[in-house]
This record gives sequence, structure tokens and C-alpha cells, in this order.
Amino acid sequence: MRTKLLAVLMCLALLVSMALPTAARTRHRRHYARRSYYTYSTQHRSFWQKHRDKLTVAGGTLGGAALGGIIGGKKGAAIGALSGGGGSALYTYKLRKRHRRY
Repeated sequence: MRTKLLAVLMCLALLVSMALPTAARTRHRRHYARRSYYTYSTQHRSFWQKHRDKLTVAGGTLGGAALGGIIGGKKGAAIGALSGGGGSALYTYKLRKRHRRY
């Protein structure tokens, strides 16, 4: 009973932390020969912006472990952690578009 409640609370905490808005990048407008260029400042990046990939994989691993723990106990948590970590790593490093085109 306690482990299921703890798993549900961990899932809710993960959901709330992922739902928080991230700070937008600061951009500066520069003029040169009648054209405007935008440069993006990287000095004041948030914790999320600095560690986005690692946090995404950790969140997928935690979510998989929590869901597996609720469904199948300790063995299910281990399987869920492996599958959640693998899935989120696949998404993070292979499937997610990295370069925005405007």
C-alpha cells in the first residue's frame, strides 16, 4: 500500500515538474546594413536548459519505474525503469528535432 502511494506521489511530482514553464531565451536585436539579426544569449540559461537531455532521460526512467512498480512490484519496477529509460533516450537522442527552422 505504501509503495503504491509513494509511486503515485512520485509520478505526480514528476508531472508537476515537467509542466512548469521554462524561461524563454533572451534575444538581442542587432542592426547591420539595414538588416536585423537576432543573437540568443546563453549566459543566463536555466537549469532545465542546461540539462534538458539528462532530465528527459531521468524522467522517463523514473516514470517507467513508477508505472512498473505499481503494476508488477520490484521486478516490474526494474523492467519499467529499463524500458522507460531506453524509450526516453531513444526519443531524446534520435527522434526529437534539435534544430528549429523559422
